[in-house]
Amino acid sequence: MPKRGRPDPKAESLKQYGCLNPRPEGVKDALFLTNDFFDPRDLIQVKYEMLRRVRVESWSVTQASEVFGFARSSFYESLTAYEKEGLVGLLPQRRGPQAAHKLSDEVMEYINELLRSESMNARQLAAALQEKFELVVHPRSIERALSKKKRSPTVPP
Repeated sequence: MPKRGRPDPKAESLKQYGCLNPRPEGVKDALFLTNDFFDPRDLIQVKYEMLRRVRVESWSVTQASEVFGFARSSFYESLTAYEKEGLVGLLPQRRGPQAAHKLSDEVMEYINELLRSESMNARQLAAALQEKFELVVHPRSIERALSKKKRSPTVPP
C-alpha cells in the first residue's frame, strides 16, 4: 500500500475556500510551469494572470483562455466580476438558490396552519402545497424548513 504524503496546507486552504483550481493541468503558461510563485492550483491567481495577460500584455482572449485552461466565456465572466468587485470578484460564488425560495413566508404560514389543525407528514404537506399553490416542493425541503424553524431562537413578545 503506498504511503500517503503529508497534507499540503496550501492545497487544503485553497480547497476550504473554494479556490482550488479543479483543472491545474490545463494551465500551460510558462510562468506557472517554471516559477514556484505561480501556482496552477490557485484559481484566483490563475484567473488574475489570465486577465492581466489580455489587459497589460495585449494577448487575445482566445490565446489567454487556452493557455490558462478556461473557456472564453469564463474569461468574460471573470473580467466582469473583476471590474465590478476587484480580486474579491474572482472568488468562486456559491451556485444555486441561496435560500428556500419556494417556501416563502406565506407558504410556511399555510404549512403551520395545517400542522396546527391536523397531524400531517412531509409528503402530505407537499401534496397540500401542490393543490393550494400549484407548487411542487420535495418533502425533504419541507422537513428541513420545519427543523430550521425549530432550531431558530424565539424572540419573546
